[in-house]
Amino acid sequence: MNLHEYQGKSILKSFGVKVQEGIVIDKVEDAQEAAKKLTEQTGTSWYVVKAQIHAGGRGKGVVAETGSHGVVLAKGIDKLDDTVKGILGGHLETLQTNGVGKKVNKVLIAQDVYYPGESEVSEFYMSVLLDRELGRNVIVYSTEGGMDIEHVAEHTPHLIFKEAIDPRVGIQGFQARKIAFDLGLSGKAFKEMTQFVVNLYNAFVGCDASMFEINPVFKTSDDQIIAVDAKVTLDGNSLFRHPDYLAMRDFAEEDPTEVEADAAGLNFVKLDGNVACMVNGAGLAMATMDIIKLSGGNPANFLDVGGTANAERVEKAFHIILKDPNVKAILINIFGGIVRCDRVAQGVVDAYKNMGNIPVPIIVRLQGTNAVEAKKLIDESGLNVHSAVMLQEAADKVKEVLA
Repeated sequence: MNLHEYQGKSILKSFGVKVQEGIVIDKVEDAQEAAKKLTEQTGTSWYVVKAQIHAGGRGKGVVAETGSHGVVLAKGIDKLDDTVKGILGGHLETLQTNGVGKKVNKVLIAQDVYYPGESEVSEFYMSVLLDRELGRNVIVYSTEGGMDIEHVAEHTPHLIFKEAIDPRVGIQGFQARKIAFDLGLSGKAFKEMTQFVVNLYNAFVGCDASMFEINPVFKTSDDQIIAVDAKVTLDGNSLFRHPDYLAMRDFAEEDPTEVEADAAGLNFVKLDGNVACMVNGAGLAMATMDIIKLSGGNPANFLDVGGTANAERVEKAFHIILKDPNVKAILINIFGGIVRCDRVAQGVVDAYKNMGNIPVPIIVRLQGTNAVEAKKLIDESGLNVHSAVMLQEAADKVKEVLA
């Protein structure tokens, strides 16, 4: 589950991570009051207005209606309302929104951290995520903060460092000090960074996250280390332990079909292909997507109906699949282990009849318990449904209907 910046910062702060303070608003008329409160808290007189959407690159992104960027500095409270109006309610297009602007329903009024002081300011990159090859959480960090980390990795890979954490003991002091040293810090900033790293890692583990990305981690002119941004993704499988985090879910930021599928108990991820798939089991779904690709098509979705593929469930899956106008065929691939193939076949026939005309061809491959009976049900249904027993046979039929 993805979080907004202000939500991610609230979690970080609860674990002792220093963050850029801010107040989130959803109405322009609330901007002045938020700014006054922020000034009382931090002493700031300039304000950074940040669009709150689930996408990176907001600073370089552009609001379609106004031409404003997604992150703008208001140099004084008198400039604040116009700055907020340029972002709030508009559709922000970034490199991560695939050419479609995301509506900005909230903005964060944040403190300006570029205040004068005795030392130079610096921006760093830091993220925490799981390295599956190592089987360990890894802290990835760089001196090149504030930039696209992909660009840094491509052109200056020697400036990206990694520190793997042994899960048996957690992050150790020497590892936090090594990170601070690699970032070129000394004195107060060195001590601040070591504590920042420890708190950040503990937050990652403590909230069952799958990714933290802080870009930039900022060293202020008085040598404080703070998180200026926070991109946080939580592991959806752990949310039963964190009902307070689950309440942060923003359905408006998610694909409506994925939200509908989740409510129906279906595991669904929308893709950009032309062949939809309906499968029981995540592993079989991945294999089905591969066979679609090898047959000349492109997967339009990942859809796992689970072990109870009855008529009602199949019909709901059809409804969700057919909302995608790019779908040219549907491949149903069911292994009858727990569920009997003939019951799935009857579910497909019943769902087809209940829905009336389905405008795209359907290939049904059923293997396992009562597969022969299932094929007979499909073949004798009189519907525009093609049955298959072997996976290659299903692939050939996909290629045939796409031709």
